[in-house]
Amino acid sequence: MASNGKRTLMVILCSVLLAAGVARGGNFYQDVDITFGDWRAKILGGGDLMTLTMDKASGSGFQSKNQYLFGRWDMKMKLIPGNSAGTVASFYLSSPPQGPHHDEIDFEFLGNLDGKPYTVQTNVFSQGVGGREQQFRMWFDPTADFHTYTIVWNPINILYVVRRKRSSLLDHLLEDYGEISYMYCTSACRFYVDGTPIREYRNRQADTGVPFLTQQPMRVYASLWNGEAWATGGGSIKTNWTCAPFVASYKGYTATGCVSSQDPAACASSTGAWMHQQLDTAEQARLRQVQKNYMIANYCTDPWRKYPRPDCKY
Repeated sequence: MASNGKRTLMVILCSVLLAAGVARGGNFYQDVDITFGDWRAKILGGGDLMTLTMDKASGSGFQSKNQYLFGRWDMKMKLIPGNSAGTVASFYLSSPPQGPHHDEIDFEFLGNLDGKPYTVQTNVFSQGVGGREQQFRMWFDPTADFHTYTIVWNPINILYVVRRKRSSLLDHLLEDYGEISYMYCTSACRFYVDGTPIREYRNRQADTGVPFLTQQPMRVYASLWNGEAWATGGGSIKTNWTCAPFVASYKGYTATGCVSSQDPAACASSTGAWMHQQLDTAEQARLRQVQKNYMIANYCTDPWRKYPRPDCKY
């Protein structure tokens, strides 16, 4: 929820609350392992804060100790201020990366020149196939304070939600619809901003044959790395190493989900309340407004993609 003087960003990948779910959180020492970057990944404040640093030699990252088959994850992030062009900060879920058939649900924040807006990129990989990018311009400054990102995932749903203080152009565009203080999920992938859906990706496996993410447990990952080959201006704007080191901060990590060591059938058969929730009329209107005004790239309408994807038919 938004507090006075603060904006909170929440991104939710739709899921269920599991009766057998395990809640972990509040301490990075207990919940994550550093995966690369050595000293560049630092746990501070007794485990309350993690900073990821990137210099010319390396970026850094971490992963959750547990892996999950469905659940909910929250993370507060504060992005790189100033000239962050070429950098990519991320928070995502992924099955083991070995082999060509991994699953992944992610969003990445693409850095930009000083004074230019960040881009948030969302993507879904299923059985090793990604290329489902949608990009949106951020209409507030994600470097000024921490914003909370939440991922929720179940057998038929993926949802992203953003929640913050109402003070931007988006609020004027959407003022007729009021503010929603709850989250809905149904058979879709949805991206929300300020309680507003910005993307919907449905499980259409029965209709298209495109596999949905139901079989492979995933860990939570976060990283800061050099994406100058593509991240800013399609790769035309490179990382300015005189601005290094670059630092992204993470805190408030919590995980509530079905740990994969439990019976997979129990995870798949959850009857959590979010399993049956769906968008109301106001949220559907908000989805149309955001896609009209803030989406800057969509894999379904990209003219450089020669063949239409089967999941774009719906």
